[in-house]
Amino acid sequence: MTSIIHNITVDARDSYEIASWWGQVLGLPLDPEDNPGDPECLIHLPSGIRYLFINVPEGKELKNRLHIDLQPTDGTRDQEVERLVGIGATIFDDQRRPDGTGWVTMRDPEGNEFCVERSAAERAATS
Repeated sequence: MTSIIHNITVDARDSYEIASWWGQVLGLPLDPEDNPGDPECLIHLPSGIRYLFINVPEGKELKNRLHIDLQPTDGTRDQEVERLVGIGATIFDDQRRPDGTGWVTMRDPEGNEFCVERSAAERAATS
């Protein structure tokens, strides 16, 4: 017997707002049935996994034990970091190295950590 990942679930103060933000990050729409004020909102990822946001009364207090790693598809890591800062993310821990390797740990508008890695093209150029 095995299991599959059905949902990646994120606790949220405002599920619609943060799901909309992540939809912008990923270039994916929210589920057509989701509306402002809904207690749960979904983004259907191309893999079939669903990114589920659920309202909870408490705010985030500690470091995430699980996080998302993003890899840009149309540009560089640095361009993606700049784009994400422009839409409301903050840089939490910059691990970029002088040789171009490394990553940037960021926070979404509700404080959830995620990382931005180098694109596949950047990785191939340094292999």
